[in-house]
Amino acid sequence: MKPAAGKAKATRPMEQTFEETRYLKYLIERKIPIRVKLADNDEISGTVEYYDQRFIRITRKDAPNLFVFKHDIKYLYEIGHP
Repeated sequence: MKPAAGKAKATRPMEQTFEETRYLKYLIERKIPIRVKLADNDEISGTVEYYDQRFIRITRKDAPNLFVFKHDIKYLYEIGHP
């Protein structure tokens, strides 16, 4: 069935924009310090060293490095540039 003349066919929004990947690469390349707010309201500070589909690795100076599952993250933000 053809759409009526003059009417645009509705398109579904993209499921994946890849903005998360682009942003994480940006943080890694520039070694930008971040703070991560977890679902339980704990906070972790450090830099992102590695990421994959399920987690990110946070490198910290005065504490052990951590692997944090993405589903446990409320949000993260930059705390300054080196």
